[in-house]
Amino acid sequence: MSLYAYLLISAIIFTVGAYGIITQRSGIKILMCIELMLNSANLNLVAFSSYNNNSTGQVFALFSIAIAAAEAAIGFAILVALFRVRDTINLDNINILRW
Repeated sequence: MSLYAYLLISAIIFTVGAYGIITQRSGIKILMCIELMLNSANLNLVAFSSYNNNSTGQVFALFSIAIAAAEAAIGFAILVALFRVRDTINLDNINILRW
């Protein structure tokens, strides 16, 4: 596959993730859409790394995957704590930080 094909797939995945963040109200779905956007960035890193015949982009992608895993774990922990307090994960109904 050419670099253009990888960039097109990455743009489509990023667009789906951005659309999901804008339209969804569930905390779990928003976290999944954020993961889609991070994975599209990783796909770009690996595609450019392969295109330039070096491994720098692949190393950055591995670091990004590790950071995304930590972000997902912390986000899920926050959602579980909010669910225990408010009995919902719908982000429109959670106003715990408002005055």
